[in-house]
Amino acid sequence: MALKSKSARMGNEPILKLLFKLSVPAIIGMIIQAMYNIVDSIYVGRLSTDALSALSISFPVQMFLIAIGVGTGVGTSSLISRLLGRGEKCRANNVAEHVFFIAIIYGILGGLIGIFFSENIIRLFTDNPVLIDLGYQYINIILTGSIAIFIPATFNYILRGEGNTFLPMLTMIIGAVLNMIIDPFLIFGLGPFPQLGVAGAAYATVFSRIIGGIFIISVLFSDKNELTLRLEDFEFDFQIIKEIYNVGIPAMANRLLFSVSIVFINLILGAFNSTAIAVMGLIFRMQSFFLMMVFGLTQGYLPLVGYNYGHNNPERMKKTILIGSSTALAFGTLGFIVFQLFPTAIIKLFNSDPKLLNIGVEALQKVSLSYFFMVLNIIGVATFQAVGKGMPSFAITFLRQAILLVPGMYILGELSGLDATWFAFPMAESISFVILAIWLSYVIKKSVAEMRETL
Repeated sequence: MALKSKSARMGNEPILKLLFKLSVPAIIGMIIQAMYNIVDSIYVGRLSTDALSALSISFPVQMFLIAIGVGTGVGTSSLISRLLGRGEKCRANNVAEHVFFIAIIYGILGGLIGIFFSENIIRLFTDNPVLIDLGYQYINIILTGSIAIFIPATFNYILRGEGNTFLPMLTMIIGAVLNMIIDPFLIFGLGPFPQLGVAGAAYATVFSRIIGGIFIISVLFSDKNELTLRLEDFEFDFQIIKEIYNVGIPAMANRLLFSVSIVFINLILGAFNSTAIAVMGLIFRMQSFFLMMVFGLTQGYLPLVGYNYGHNNPERMKKTILIGSSTALAFGTLGFIVFQLFPTAIIKLFNSDPKLLNIGVEALQKVSLSYFFMVLNIIGVATFQAVGKGMPSFAITFLRQAILLVPGMYILGELSGLDATWFAFPMAESISFVILAIWLSYVIKKSVAEMRETL
């Protein structure tokens, strides 16, 4: 009976208290993950500005891998939470078993691409021989060991789908903390370790994620969860694949689009200078610190909305949306205040290069104007995913990234120079929010009406 309550509580416990319970572990895990990204960049920034730029160039490739894993995971979490809301536990177990094999296949494909095509991939983004060499050193190792990214990225969402966010938090903490500890030894060659530079950062990432992956695998094969992997009982069902990717492909496309957008953003900024590329990389890493709070919030928010949608509880679903949106807005306000008040101190964490400071301080202050709308767009996209509406979530992200942000940066840069390009961020986020609010309001009203008809 205790196991049943793990998902059943999503339909009866007080919403604010439950959202807090489900989200805080994910928020803690993601903040520590964001700290790893920042510390990683600080270490690499100590090597040189070129090393930092190479990391920024490699960032979209790493995000590509994460996009595939997290997109699959989001589809999995949404499907599992809705199945548990309908009382279909056996089918939810089968979903988890499918995801196990999907992650292994992705890891093998990523490894093969890393072995044979790493240098070709880096050459797509730059013709600077120094950046090509440094970028290759990093991304070859990340791609070859990509199974270490896919396993925790997908498996954590199996547990989140049943309302368990504590163990995924532990997985993230294990990987991130271990990474931060190992980083300086491999990057700078401390003690008996060789000095590997940017390659050391990549080795530390892969090794730490392998350890995190081993932990989450042991959890899923134990009998202490509502869902348990029993591979001997696995039966392939194409309908499950289809249902995972009805939400998963748009979620994946959202993140892939982000990766592609970064490539074009780097090209636009690179036309001014390579320091601007480094600044963009720093902004993405620093804003991830508070955005991870919002993404952590969605890890508890998504199964809670999805469960009550599947359980035909419209009032509870609407209240969850209101509370989740208000909390996300508080996080966005926090990010705005910090980046407006302390931009110089933030940039100096990575490097005190005067040119980096000159560009970076102004960029941070302008980009942070978008954070109020950005967090609401994230929670809105998660709401679409929670109720199984994958395509609207992709459409909003496509609008933000491909139609408004990247062309906006290019046009503003051509008209008014580098300083103006940063205003494309608040422009893209605010316009997208207006459209999302109208669309989401329609979908929620329609969903509520459908649920009431079935009561």
